[in-house]
Amino acid sequence: MSYKLFAQRVGLVGVTNVIVSSRGLILIPILTKTLGADAYGVWSIIMVTISLLSPLALLGLTSAMIRFLAAEKDKNKIQEGFYSVLFAVFFAGLVLSLGIFLLSDTFAVAILKDISVAPLIKIASVVILLQTLDLVSLEFFRAFGRMKKYSALMLLQTFAEVGLVVYFVLSGYGLFGAVVSLLISRGIVLLISASFIFKEIGFRLPKFYGLRDYFWFGLPLVPTGLLGWITSSSDCYLIGFFLSSHMVGIYSAAYNIGSIIGFFGAPLQIILFPTISKLYEEKKEQEIGIYLTHSLKYFLMFAIPSLVGLSLLSEQVLLILASPEFVTQGSIVLPIAAAGAFFFGLYGGIFVWILVVAKRTRLIFMLVSFSAIINLVMNLFFVPIYGIIAAAVTTLIAYFILFSMATYFSRKCIRFEVPYAFIGKSILASLAMVTVIYWTNPTGIFYVGVMILVGAGVYFGVLGLLKGLGNGMTRFLKEVFWI
Repeated sequence: MSYKLFAQRVGLVGVTNVIVSSRGLILIPILTKTLGADAYGVWSIIMVTISLLSPLALLGLTSAMIRFLAAEKDKNKIQEGFYSVLFAVFFAGLVLSLGIFLLSDTFAVAILKDISVAPLIKIASVVILLQTLDLVSLEFFRAFGRMKKYSALMLLQTFAEVGLVVYFVLSGYGLFGAVVSLLISRGIVLLISASFIFKEIGFRLPKFYGLRDYFWFGLPLVPTGLLGWITSSSDCYLIGFFLSSHMVGIYSAAYNIGSIIGFFGAPLQIILFPTISKLYEEKKEQEIGIYLTHSLKYFLMFAIPSLVGLSLLSEQVLLILASPEFVTQGSIVLPIAAAGAFFFGLYGGIFVWILVVAKRTRLIFMLVSFSAIINLVMNLFFVPIYGIIAAAVTTLIAYFILFSMATYFSRKCIRFEVPYAFIGKSILASLAMVTVIYWTNPTGIFYVGVMILVGAGVYFGVLGLLKGLGNGMTRFLKEVFWI
């Protein structure tokens, strides 16, 4: 039953994540075609800043909360642990938000070279605090397996954000309306999630007596998150500094589309960590190995054909989702970004959680530091000369190094079967798929959409003929999709 529940949660969160992640694909044509590359570049910088500072304010405490409370049954200990984390994160988020608010003019001039966007940065500073509290609340539901509430809240935030952004932008409020939409959507989710939590565990002022252990576990993850951001998002700042917000817009659009491969690793990121944390505490390493093997197969089964398909259709997809000015360089950036997202999905979806469960957080810090330094140094050297294509290549290299190192060390902590035969069959099926798509050479949203469906049919058909799934994986997928 626990294995069945794990598979169904993967399916639920997987569908949720596809919808949540598609908000970027929905907003790209709205923002790029309505506001242009310059404004989209400003939007991208603001979103990157929020994505950096919100997790940074968590101080690694939410990961510690999941690690230590996933198997906890005592309500008093749950209250103490959760509210200790919530209050600590609130004060950290408040400090960061005030810092951004006070430095908004400097930020606007130094990075965006436009003082007129300073009011947008002030609004974004409040979004940072709200999103930080949102993340703590959502991690509560994740820690205790309340995945229906977790998924519902994520969907609510997505629909509210997309709906409000589309309304405000098309009504003529521009980027101001788009950033205000972030503020409103985060506030709605925070109020609803807080009401659920209060109803479930009540409220008490924490005494912070267990926070020291949480900090000891989580603090190494704080610079890890910052360094991970350097690898994943600092290129936008450097492109804006060395080139222009126009080039940031082109790069971000292509990179965001290429990163949709992360869709398939996200449900594993959310579900796998609390699941194997509980099993690790119960010393059930053999069961952990089974979960890891099937999780790896699940990710590869979707990620390999997606990487091949996006690489082939990069130009057509950009023409559909953005304007022609994004295509020339964007069609080169997109497949490189997709390859980087593939390796990061393996790292962030599976292998890093083995190290976290084994309490090797300091090792994670060292691995991420190394990859971030490589990425930053290469960007400083090559972005001014070779532009946005260099930024995409350096990120791919950094992600591959990070994945390789994490795989090596995680295998020393917990060993599990790597499905090499399945990988080979998936690659063969992907080549068959891409041959069909290349032969038809589809253009336009309708024909591209049809050929994506046809290609998926060819891929799974060939994979089935090669007996690539096997009985175990077939049962897993039936549970994932509730068949």
